[in-house]
Amino acid sequence: MATHTSSRSQLSYLSEQLNELKKKGTHFRLRVLADEPAPVCTFDGKKVINLASNNYLGLATHPKLRQAAIEATKKYGVGSGAVRTIAGTMKIHMELEEKIARFKNVEASVVFQSGFAANAGTVAAVLGKDDFIVSDELNHASIIDGARLSRATIKVFRHKDTAHAEELLKEVAGKPGHKLLITDGVFSMDGDIAPLPALCDLAEKYGAIMMVDDAHASGVLGRNGRGTIDHYKVHGRVDIQVGTLSKAIGALGGYVCGSHDLIDFLYHRARPFLFSTSHPPSVAATCIAAFEVLEEEPERIEKLWENTRFWKKELGGLGFNIGGVNTPASETPITPIIIGNGARTMEFSRELFTEGVMGTGIAFPTVPEGKARVRTIMTATHTRDQLEQALDVLRQVGKRMGII
Repeated sequence: MATHTSSRSQLSYLSEQLNELKKKGTHFRLRVLADEPAPVCTFDGKKVINLASNNYLGLATHPKLRQAAIEATKKYGVGSGAVRTIAGTMKIHMELEEKIARFKNVEASVVFQSGFAANAGTVAAVLGKDDFIVSDELNHASIIDGARLSRATIKVFRHKDTAHAEELLKEVAGKPGHKLLITDGVFSMDGDIAPLPALCDLAEKYGAIMMVDDAHASGVLGRNGRGTIDHYKVHGRVDIQVGTLSKAIGALGGYVCGSHDLIDFLYHRARPFLFSTSHPPSVAATCIAAFEVLEEEPERIEKLWENTRFWKKELGGLGFNIGGVNTPASETPITPIIIGNGARTMEFSRELFTEGVMGTGIAFPTVPEGKARVRTIMTATHTRDQLEQALDVLRQVGKRMGII
């Protein structure tokens, strides 16, 4: 009887590339969480203070959300059994979309299986090869992939440089085709906020579609976490708003908000929506409960920002490079500790873990070469004691490695 061996060499080039990562010191293994995504939790069998989670408000473990998931599972089962356009649109999916639209003060919304799918699927659906995209250079990978899939001409402006964005919009102003001006609301690696009012001015001046990916602003900025559009009071000036259900909302998925026609069009043309099974009812119910918590417990956002202010002040005081001058300065609960060298960053992350702090190292290609960092994220559920303990570890390891 023939046995299968690994002698086929067609994929050996992948092994070679992995070996290159190992030589550079940027290869990593996935750390495995054994319990809840809490401020202190167990990764790889070790109890650590978690500074790496996007669970900004602690909703992933909120009793109301747990209960909603259990009740929906009992009532509706564990899956929808189909894509939305065939037999997979359940009443609970429509309730969630209506709730999001009301929360965001727009006509309609549609939920996708992930924030990545929401961004990539929307950009690729609304634009084609004769169109133009003007995009911030630090926009999320899902925006970049959506732009490529659309086959539109892509013009990239320097980060938050509205004068450069205007130059690019001028270049394409006289050409036929639709123009899309697109930015993250909060940039996920540096934690800075887009200059949204000025970008809205440009979109209006040059007749461009304005699109904002508010993944890291959802639940963090604006009234009750309504995002950057509310933070800057630019309601009605952003044509397409993308948000996430996977970060502050505590569950899974992404959503797009806008006009009835935009959402109806995405029902017909957004490929991730057309070709992916819809959310399990438990997830939809969880998200509905999360938006209720945002309205009912604003003190969670207040606590998140109290922790954020404390963390930035103390971390900067230790002498770490936390952004500014050559790197954008963080304005949100995301605070990078910029090391620069990828291998050194990964070593710093490993040393922190050994001492009981989970701070994930992030290197090229997620961030540019020379900008590797350990990204720290505050949550509403971190206690002052936990933060002080983490700061003590960071100080000790930073001094030992000559980083501070």
